[in-house]
Amino acid sequence: MSLKGFQKGVVRAPQTFKARFNLGENTKDAVYLDAERRFQELEKETKKLHEESKRYFDAINGMLSHQIEFSKAIAEIYKPISGRVSDPESIKPEGNPEGIRACEEYEAIVRDLQATLAPELEMIETRVIRPADELLDIIKVIRKAATKRQHKQLDYDRHRASLKKLQDKKEKTLKDEKALYKAENDVEMATQEFNYWNDLLKDELPKLFQLEREFIRPLFQSFYYMQLNVFYTLHEKMQGLDIGYFDLTSDIEAAFEKKRGDVKETAETLSITHFKTTGGIKRPGSRPGESKYAGKYLESKSDSTINSRRHSDHIENPPPPYSASLSPTTTGASAIGRANSTGSAWGAAAKAKPPPPKPKPARFSGAPPPETVTALYDYEAQAEGDLSFITGDVIEIVQRTQNENEWWTGRINGRQGQFPGNYVKLN
Repeated sequence: MSLKGFQKGVVRAPQTFKARFNLGENTKDAVYLDAERRFQELEKETKKLHEESKRYFDAINGMLSHQIEFSKAIAEIYKPISGRVSDPESIKPEGNPEGIRACEEYEAIVRDLQATLAPELEMIETRVIRPADELLDIIKVIRKAATKRQHKQLDYDRHRASLKKLQDKKEKTLKDEKALYKAENDVEMATQEFNYWNDLLKDELPKLFQLEREFIRPLFQSFYYMQLNVFYTLHEKMQGLDIGYFDLTSDIEAAFEKKRGDVKETAETLSITHFKTTGGIKRPGSRPGESKYAGKYLESKSDSTINSRRHSDHIENPPPPYSASLSPTTTGASAIGRANSTGSAWGAAAKAKPPPPKPKPARFSGAPPPETVTALYDYEAQAEGDLSFITGDVIEIVQRTQNENEWWTGRINGRQGQFPGNYVKLN
């Protein structure tokens, strides 16, 4: 805004306030107000037409580009993961070569489709977006004229109010007479300028509305036919899609389940898929300041050591044979629960290790004073609540019976659980 425009804005500010809150006398032309309302709607909808047609153009281009990038991403996932990126020879032709080939074929089809649709999309640019842009330029010019008319109306009402104030003054001085003469001239000039812009817009805005209807008809028709061509081309290309990797004869859900297999169930068995960053359980017997993951780390390390040593130790130092006659007879749900916890693992290792004792009773006869035992053999937990250890570990007894063929309860390295009594010796 120029300095002159700023000064005029300051002068018109009181009258602008009165017009906004309908104070005093304000000129109102019903015919122009209706035309102004229709022009505002035209201005709003033309902007929307321009924006939506541009978005449609970008959406079609973006859809094809995203399809190409999608196939590239899938192909990268199908490729084998190299252990050494710096060594070209480490890349082996494994992974999913059929899937990679299907991605390449799909990308080639989409690129061909992109080239085929380029002329149609160019027509949307020239026949829809560009004409809407030109109409917006015309509307901007008319909006300047409407703003000019609004300023002239403010000047007209402002000068009329000043003239009326001087005319209503009963006793006029010479200075008042001069001001009255000047006010009359200002009102006459403001009236001429306001009438010119007001009549111009009232006369030509309806003509613009008629031309706007004539402009929309071919624009909409062109957009409709170009849209049909785009969809027909997309349908024709995709209908003729012939990639052997895809099973188009099966139901969509059935084909998906067939391709997926048991991947979901296998992934859910991984502990890292259920990892939590907070809320870790503090293991009993942990030292102050010790990490809540230390117990898990020591347990996993102990289990891995057990797996590595059990194959050699059980041959050199076999465990004592298990005597079923020494075990108490237990029936009911307790026996079933223990049998399910051992499962086939004990059956497979029956020749190498004695089977577990009979299910432990619900209550123990008594709690002897704390004592310790030394592990004679490796033992790997077979069910939740069991205690794993390796040969030579010293275990603190929490609860035991007088029968070594039963399950005892002990503690080692802060971990507490149950273990077979015939795997240890009393210290």
